[in-house]
Amino acid sequence: MIEFLNLKKINNLYAQELKEACSRVIDSGWYIGGNELACFEQEFADYCGAGYCVGVANGLDALTLTLRAWKEMGKLAEGDEVIVPANTYIASILAITENRLVPVLVEPDEKTFNLSPACVAAAITPRTKVILAVHLYGLLADMPEICALAEKHELLVLEDSAQAHGASIDGRRAGSWGHASGFSFYPGKNLGALGDGGAVTTNDSELASVIRALGNYGSYKKYENQYKGVNSRLDEIQAAMLRVKLRHLDHEVSVRREGAEQYMGGIENSLLEVPSVTRREQHVWHLFVVKSHRRDELKEYLHGHGIQTLIHYPIPVHHQNAYQEFSGRSYPITEAIHKQVLSLPLSTATSATDIDVIIRRLNAFS
Repeated sequence: MIEFLNLKKINNLYAQELKEACSRVIDSGWYIGGNELACFEQEFADYCGAGYCVGVANGLDALTLTLRAWKEMGKLAEGDEVIVPANTYIASILAITENRLVPVLVEPDEKTFNLSPACVAAAITPRTKVILAVHLYGLLADMPEICALAEKHELLVLEDSAQAHGASIDGRRAGSWGHASGFSFYPGKNLGALGDGGAVTTNDSELASVIRALGNYGSYKKYENQYKGVNSRLDEIQAAMLRVKLRHLDHEVSVRREGAEQYMGGIENSLLEVPSVTRREQHVWHLFVVKSHRRDELKEYLHGHGIQTLIHYPIPVHHQNAYQEFSGRSYPITEAIHKQVLSLPLSTATSATDIDVIIRRLNAFS
């Protein structure tokens, strides 16, 4: 069986460093809000090219707390609209509705799966206050165009960079384009912790401070609570793990890029559509996603030949029971994407030989 993702094999590459980092935290006797977190926040901010980084409990909290902080700062109010791609993972939408803001779902670009600047422009109303740009599958959205639209209409830009650690345009990385960016360090990410974790990057010192307080029970100073906050903190163990993994992130990305190029150079089946990428540095290949009108047959065929695949994502948000208020709406591009996409194995645990086997099977599918 060629596994879709083998986290044990991936983390074994750095096992000794991870164990040493874990021992360092255990021996320190300090497990929340200590040196490891402070160092990781600085290192990750520097990596992204941002002024500040605030560690939080997970990627959903990174988005939710950013929007909440903007409300506390008077930049947003309940009922304001947030433009977001209709084909995103539900977390992007949950962050919006948790803050009693209104998600405005727009169709993505058919080729890149990311926000279409033209669709964003058409969706802007007097109630629009935020563009939530999701860098889906590891490909940066068209941030120069999106940021230009935001500046023209005086909108905030929040990047959902949960799948795009290290992706860049003209040397500018995910996490440094918007007014803020939310990251996930879920174990399967390119920069994955050994548990849940997340962070917000920004150049706004006030925003960083408010997010940090909100994630610490709404407190800047112990036992003094400015806001009705939550408990959302990146702990010392995970920060230490991430410091190790961050040192190897560029290597992880280079391996994924080599695998992606191998796929794109080898797949020759007209029943499949490979990803569209014009500039290599924009994509970090969190997922390698092909499209096929016979997706379900293809998935079963590959499974029968010992190749594990996944679907990201099988059900669009507007068809989820959680968002029945969207059920009457139609997003044909989004719906087609969800019916056609299939994610193939791609990680540092996927060998070139594995990819050759997968390519041969894909080309033999008929």
